[in-house]
Amino acid sequence: MNPLAKLRDEIDAVDAELVALIHKRFEIADRVIEVKRAKGIAAALPDRIEQVVQNALLNTKHTQVPPQTIEKLWRTLIAETIAYEEKILNTKQ
Repeated sequence: MNPLAKLRDEIDAVDAELVALIHKRFEIADRVIEVKRAKGIAAALPDRIEQVVQNALLNTKHTQVPPQTIEKLWRTLIAETIAYEEKILNTKQ
């Protein structure tokens, strides 16, 4: 097998793991939505957003991943999660 093809297979496997983890995150978001709905809490909570981003940045300390890359990815992930929450929170039960 071509060495590049093997590496691409490894990346594809990691991508599949990432998708599974994002799916798990959205499953947890479904439970968060129920709590927010019951308590009248907004989907976007600025203090929590910053806390999540900072936690992600702390996880980069011993990696070669540039912190700015993680920040961009996490802000996108958070924005998409908030949009998902808002869509569900704004629909009737």
